[in-house]
Formats: sequence, C-alpha cells, structure tokens
Amino acid sequence: MKKRISPLSKLYLVAIFLILYTPIFFLVFYSFNSGGTMYDFEGFTLDWYRELFHDTRLLIIVLNTIVIALLSALISTIIGVLGALAIHTVTKRQTKNALLSLNNVLIVSPDVIIGASFLILFTIGGIKLGFYSVLLSHIAFCIPIVVLMVLPKLAEMSPSLLDAARDLGASQWDVLTKVIIPYITPGILAGFFMALTYSFDDFAVTFFVTGNGFSTLSVEIYSLARRGISLNINALSALLFIFTMLLVVIYYFITQRNKPRGVGVNR
Repeated sequence: MKKRISPLSKLYLVAIFLILYTPIFFLVFYSFNSGGTMYDFEGFTLDWYRELFHDTRLLIIVLNTIVIALLSALISTIIGVLGALAIHTVTKRQTKNALLSLNNVLIVSPDVIIGASFLILFTIGGIKLGFYSVLLSHIAFCIPIVVLMVLPKLAEMSPSLLDAARDLGASQWDVLTKVIIPYITPGILAGFFMALTYSFDDFAVTFFVTGNGFSTLSVEIYSLARRGISLNINALSALLFIFTMLLVVIYYFITQRNKPRGVGVNR
C-alpha cells in the first residue's frame, strides 16, 4: 500500500525546488538578453553564445576540463573498483569499518582543506601546478565516490555465484572477469558518471592546485565573474548546468535500470 503525500509536504517540496532552481533559471534566462544586463530583458538573442564559441581561449579551457574529467573518472574508476573489491574481501568487521572510514575522509572533509592539503603536498613534492596537479587531485577525491558506488553491488552479490563458478572449474581470473565484473557493472558505470560529474564541477580543490596558465571551466567562470557582470558568464554557466544535468540523468537511468522489480501483484 502506497503512502499518500500530504499537501503540506508537497508545498514544502515545491518551495525547496523553487529556492534551489530559481536563481539558475534566472541566470539561464538572461543569457538570452540582447540588452547586455541582468536588469531589463530587452529581447531574445543568441549573440552571447556565439561570442562564447568564438573565444579560442575559452574553447581550450573547455577541452582541458573535459580531458581532466574523463581521465580522472576513468583512472579513479579503475582504482576505485580494485579498492572496493579489496574492502569487500576483508572478513574482520573492525578492519573493514576502518578502511571504509579512511575511504570516506575525502568525502566528508571540507573542499578548502583538501585543496590546501594538495597544494602543500605538491609544493613539497616539487610537482608544478598545472595539468598533472589538477589531474592527481581529481583522481584522489573521485576514488572514494567510486568505492561507495561499487560496494553496494558487491554486497548484493550472492556468494553462491562465486562458489558455482569455482565448482565449474573457473579460475580466479575467470571469476573476476566473467562473474564479478559483469554483476557490478551498473555500480561501476554509476561510479564513473558520478566521478565525471564531480570532476567537471569541482572548483574549490581545483582553485588551489591550478597554475602555469592551466585552467578549468569552474575556475574560469569565477575569474570572469570577478571582472564584472557579463552575459558571457551566463551563457557559459548555462551550458555547464545543462551538461551536468545530462550526466545526472544518465546516472539515474543506469541505477534505475537494474533495480529489482516486483515479481507479482498482491491481491
């Protein structure tokens, strides 16, 4: 029997969504303003988007952001899957809880602290701030996300599947590649897209570790905003928001596709 949502709860949800999304829609709406300001909407235009796509420097920054996001998501997914498998195989409860706590440190820690820590680490290690410092930082804070996405799928997997594979003569490699990996693929894909989203949107950590002329979209938007109001910022932010929403929608469908469904209907 489904629970009915009260009118007060619906009103509360509507109010929350309005508070969260009204400023974003306001920003997107004025990215089409021919007046050049965010005060009076004079007419519809795509000039700000055309100007955006003719900015060579900005296109290079977009390419940098995409490359960093894809590489960090891919590498962190590989490491995260291996980490999740290692944590899952630990039998001692205290050890497993300790490993999970260590994994969650980068998730619960403030971004400013993480960014400052990476900055100090790279400075001491002699690593120049730029592409590699940003990439390493993004890989580091994306790995725990992938681990948290993969572990629930490993927990759902019945040990009888592995026993049956071994009884049929499968080697450890066959069990991993033909039983475990296919079973946890939805979690792996979800972890990849979540890591991609986090890397693409990150500002605080990237702001600390970027340098030598290298920049990403989030840092560039911040720099443009500090120079003054320009509808280029609106256009760029609108495209970034749409791209992020697409990643979230893809992630949602991946997680929903493999949810267990009801076998029958109660009468």
